[in-house]
Amino acid sequence: MDVITTHINADFDCLGAMIAAKKLYPDAAMVFPGAQERNLREFFLRSTVYAYDFKRIKDIDLDQVKRLILVDVCQQERIGPFDEVAARDDVEIHVYDHHPVDSSLNPALSVVEQVGATVTVFSHIFMEKGIRPTPDEATLMMLGLYEDTGSLLFNSTTEKDFAAASFLLSSGGNLNTVADFLTQELTTDQVALLHELIQNHTVLNVNGIDVSIAHASSEHFVGDLAVLTHKLKDMENLDALLVAARMGDRIFLVGRSRIPEVHVGKILGEFGGGGHSFAASGTVRDLTLVQVLERFPEILKKHVNPQWQARHLMSAPVKTVDGESSIGEARQVLTRYNLNALPVIENDRVVGVISRQTADKAAYHELTEAPVRDYMNSDIETVDPQTSVDKLQEMIVGFGQRIVPVVDKRKLVGVITRTDLLRHLVTDGQDMSDLDEGSAQHSLKKRQLLKLMHDQLPQAVFELLQTIGDCAKQEKVDVYVVGGFVRDLLLRKKNLDVDIVVEGDGIAFAKAFAKQHQCRIRSHQKFGTAVMIFPDGFKVDIASTRIEYYIEPAALPNIEHASIKLDLYRRDFTINTLAIALNQERFGDLIDFYQAQKDLRLGAIRVLHNLSFVEDPTRVFRAIRFEQRLGFRLGKHTESLLRSAVRMGFIDKVAGPRVYNELKIIFKEPDPTASVQRMSELELLAYLHPKLKWSRTIEAGFGEAAKVIHWYDLLFTGVSYRPWLIYFYCLMADLSLKEARELCQRLAVPPRVRKIVSDERRLAHDILRRLSRRKQKGQAPKNSELYRWLAPFSTETLLYIMVRCDNEEARQWVSHFFTHLQQVSSSLDGNDLRRLGIGEGPHYKKILDTLLDARLNGRVASRDEEIMLVKKRFSRFFDT
Repeated sequence: MDVITTHINADFDCLGAMIAAKKLYPDAAMVFPGAQERNLREFFLRSTVYAYDFKRIKDIDLDQVKRLILVDVCQQERIGPFDEVAARDDVEIHVYDHHPVDSSLNPALSVVEQVGATVTVFSHIFMEKGIRPTPDEATLMMLGLYEDTGSLLFNSTTEKDFAAASFLLSSGGNLNTVADFLTQELTTDQVALLHELIQNHTVLNVNGIDVSIAHASSEHFVGDLAVLTHKLKDMENLDALLVAARMGDRIFLVGRSRIPEVHVGKILGEFGGGGHSFAASGTVRDLTLVQVLERFPEILKKHVNPQWQARHLMSAPVKTVDGESSIGEARQVLTRYNLNALPVIENDRVVGVISRQTADKAAYHELTEAPVRDYMNSDIETVDPQTSVDKLQEMIVGFGQRIVPVVDKRKLVGVITRTDLLRHLVTDGQDMSDLDEGSAQHSLKKRQLLKLMHDQLPQAVFELLQTIGDCAKQEKVDVYVVGGFVRDLLLRKKNLDVDIVVEGDGIAFAKAFAKQHQCRIRSHQKFGTAVMIFPDGFKVDIASTRIEYYIEPAALPNIEHASIKLDLYRRDFTINTLAIALNQERFGDLIDFYQAQKDLRLGAIRVLHNLSFVEDPTRVFRAIRFEQRLGFRLGKHTESLLRSAVRMGFIDKVAGPRVYNELKIIFKEPDPTASVQRMSELELLAYLHPKLKWSRTIEAGFGEAAKVIHWYDLLFTGVSYRPWLIYFYCLMADLSLKEARELCQRLAVPPRVRKIVSDERRLAHDILRRLSRRKQKGQAPKNSELYRWLAPFSTETLLYIMVRCDNEEARQWVSHFFTHLQQVSSSLDGNDLRRLGIGEGPHYKKILDTLLDARLNGRVASRDEEIMLVKKRFSRFFDT
């Protein structure tokens, strides 16, 4: 039995090609393997195509199929139930297509041409064999030809497509019918989907090429996604467009390209789809829309490969050394900035290179005072920014030049190291992006980032950043917004902690800005930082770009002014090294020297160098905090470095207040449970106290604390308190009072906090036991008793008591204190007693306590009733 079939979600080219194949295989059954696009379905309803005797898949005995004729498809996974047939050894496969053939099919006959439509392939076969289709057949074939070539307007259209159109028209093809079915109005669902695609349209600049990506979602299937893709491409005049649309439980993909650098067939082939270089499609079942979108950047880098030049690989700005400088000075620069070689400059020109190895050997021979020029390597070549990678490879690999200076008009603008070249060659350029001046990697195009800033930031903040950029131009300095603000912007998380760095004097810039705008500044001369405070209380931190280096492990850093690249290098993790230029001419340029965007996509926390945790061990706490807050994971090497720093005891060298501050920040996270568990996994709790271990008690306490804090916040009492302190309480749940005090001493906890978590903690446990006994006896405390027990405690301790209550009834008693008793007071005070004629004395306290108890227990409800109670109970104290 012979069967003619095509791909699922068939279009007019599929229909026309199947009709044409029937002319070559008259005894074959025509069967669609699955659903058809909407236009094709409507055509079936409105035409007489049923006369061509299409079979339903359920009417075919697949075991009887001996020859499978595939049209407009060459991938086994796209033919639905027929994929099992194609996999059988006893089935002969014939393929007619205008896409490259999937090698797994191994067809006995393959007729494939790079033309606009499969119908064109059959038309030329017909012309060669002298076969004439009927007018109806020609019309059906023309529908496929005109749909797939955009009425012969797509840039994938070839001369053969025009010849095929002429042949079919001469065979009686009806252009009016073609126009009727190919120019239908969009449905309401299609309009909504197109609108969402427009709203979710972004641009990735991959290796210097702009590739547009649009995505949308629908709970049900919406037909003709390819039509919507073409409309979006034409509306926005896009060179390359990838569309991903979730419909129900599937992701439908369509790709269109006008440029040879972007082969959409190969790109969508990574998802099991297919097509040619200019048009492709696919369907994904085992990934979510988010996962598909996350895979696009990596796949695009693999398949978009323009020519690479020195400007794409170089690092800038460059640390240099003067030829007059001593070998000792050169060694200091090499060590401080973790470099292996330095360009040597004389009269503003590169005259050589001094390597770490040469400097170390010279020092060994006691030549530290000798000038660098005497021992530098002057036999070097330089390149200009447009030099090809092949030429660089020849210089670095072939001639062994360790570092290649990049010179533009005699000025040093960058350097390329062996590591830079090796990284590029190993990844085939996949981890690089087209770089402008400054050599930072730009995965996001400026217009895409500007749109993100417009969408994510309050208008006032966006305009403030523009104003800061304007001021930078006036002051002739470069300014950037950096760090967590940029990281969270790309993650689409709210963060309005604006950190600005200035390549120059940060304090002077802040003062200049304050003169022109309504704000005041608070500066810190020692660190070169300032805070700009605006009338509405909004704050912006300003700092000079700087580098930090450490004299010894765990010490506070020494600080020097440096470039933006070195400033970003000093930061804790790659994901915090992003910056956005704010100067007018560069506003919105994303600076990414250290592959931060890649780590954001991978969800990885990585340090920038191997001694990061040694130089500042508090970074281990920050690593854990970011890991849990962002849902990321420590990179394998970073986790190994962290464990090594913990094992070698560097945490012990950190001053207590610094560790205490990091713990506070962790406890201030919305749910610190996972962070503390992770600290336990990484053996960090023992450094707080040897007896401190993660336990079921602590875990239950953290879980209950989250509920209690949420409950208390909903009361809107207006009383300020410190929620993080409740978690600190819970962390010490298994420690004795003595051990808790030792922990507080180790962390240098401030006296007021220490009083709460040690002195109040002891009394709180007494109250817990008292509440438990009352519950066991079935005797609820009077309101006055509850008040006397709980009123002396801070809010944090009271909430801790609620957390630790071992039964719900006792917890309700504490809740009752908060909601009904805490604010109760008597109407009378000492002055009132005096006016009633009661002489002053220690009995005042007894009288006022009695009145408060009466109020709490409901025995009095007004001022008059309090006066009556005083006259009745304490008449002996009245003056006679």
